[in-house]
Amino acid sequence: MHWSQSATSQAKNTTAGCECRPMPTAACFLRSLRLPRLWRAFLLRAAMALCCAATVWAQPPASGQNYPDAPSATPSRRKPPAGFFSTLNRKSIFFPDIATTEGPLSAGGKFKLFVDDSASLSALADSALSAGIAQADNSPRGYGQGGEGYAKRFGASMARRASSEFFGTFLLASMLRQDPRFFPQAEPTFGGSVKYSLERLVVTRNDDGHDVANWSGLLGPLMAEGLANAYWPEQDRTAGQTFRRYGFDLASRAGGNILRNYWPVFFKKLRGSPHSSAARN
Repeated sequence: MHWSQSATSQAKNTTAGCECRPMPTAACFLRSLRLPRLWRAFLLRAAMALCCAATVWAQPPASGQNYPDAPSATPSRRKPPAGFFSTLNRKSIFFPDIATTEGPLSAGGKFKLFVDDSASLSALADSALSAGIAQADNSPRGYGQGGEGYAKRFGASMARRASSEFFGTFLLASMLRQDPRFFPQAEPTFGGSVKYSLERLVVTRNDDGHDVANWSGLLGPLMAEGLANAYWPEQDRTAGQTFRRYGFDLASRAGGNILRNYWPVFFKKLRGSPHSSAARN
């Protein structure tokens, strides 16, 4: 009898420990892995890019496309070598910073790009995701929890994004004559996209089309995080917290670059429309 009661009690405890719980969100799942916050940000965006890539590969070719060329006396067109980039036929409302032309941007064009990027769909989605990750971490603690805490985190993320775009996309890019746009690869692979996306954090094009150190892209977010200390909770205004947020910004940018790299190919597959490509100097 004693054994029966013990077994029953153990079964109850086991059942209580296995109660059905709502399926965790991606942010909560990554949080359970106890990864650093900046790695979680990168992995979330990389997972989104992988989903996009899988969708692209699953799409059948549009009718009338990808047939072999008929024999011709003239030499056939050669495939663009590695390193070629693609440009969109029209500006993306989700990623306005994806290049649509090969020529340089004027200072006015860079200012317009800063405005477009600050209020783009990607900025809204990124801020919503970042606020969700911060809410799960209860960071910063001064913002609290609940709807009000989330709104504060979302607003702070949008403000930091706008500041980063102002300093990096407009001010520094104009002063240093650098091109703040992203030039996707013409034929990306996932491994190549990860490498290219990380490379674009530290390398960019200047107004002459040559690769240079990406000082505008590196210093812009750092200046924005310094400015954020004016409205960030007092206990989170330390140098360590500032550079922690800066690392999160760079990880977020790297993950977003993977999506940018696939964006033209993704919509080419869906719409069956070609995208232009040109050599990257």
